Amino acid sequence: MPIAAYCLYNKTMFNSIYGIVNGKNGETLFLLTGGIEWEILMPLTDMESLPPAGEECRIFTWMLHREDQMRLFGFSGETRRNTFLELIKVEGIGPKNALKIMGGIGQEDLERALETGDLARLEAVPGLGKKTAQKMLLALKGKLVHAPSAVAADTPYGDLVEALAEMGYEKRAAAEAISRAEKDLPEGLAPEEKEKLLFKNAIVQLGMSN
Repeated sequence: MPIAAYCLYNKTMFNSIYGIVNGKNGETLFLLTGGIEWEILMPLTDMESLPPAGEECRIFTWMLHREDQMRLFGFSGETRRNTFLELIKVEGIGPKNALKIMGGIGQEDLERALETGDLARLEAVPGLGKKTAQKMLLALKGKLVHAPSAVAADTPYGDLVEALAEMGYEKRAAAEAISRAEKDLPEGLAPEEKEKLLFKNAIVQLGMSN
């Protein structure tokens, strides 16, 4: 089966793999596709959401490629993978630690704890100490919040939200700014013009709110 590839942080990786569940062992998934059995590391929470052996599923992936090792990490959806990518940016959290953190707390609970500053909830996650939990709160507040449906990741505006997040704005604030900016757009704009104007006006609104 075809495997889509793209580049992230100047490293080529597989976007996703679609195949048959061939086995599960702790945090390791064995996925069979095109005559190849992939060994993929996954958070336990994501593993639990997969179908039983013999059934098909799609796994979103990220590849760790270093001089001394190459490992493939997998996730049940793009949101989960994005969470992983944000976690490994936090000082003291590597890929394996990120898997354990995600395996010890659900996505909604993690987002809620980060948004409300619930340090006690984060400290309750197995293997997550107080210092690392504090670093997570400082680094990830506003980074994991889902954008409203009007600017969801699977719409053209999802790219704008991500671009604004890369500039340092919180995703929720960016999504809300784009939603407000869209209401003031003149009719009849070409898609490219609309996107540029949305981006520009959203930055203006975000600047005014700071």
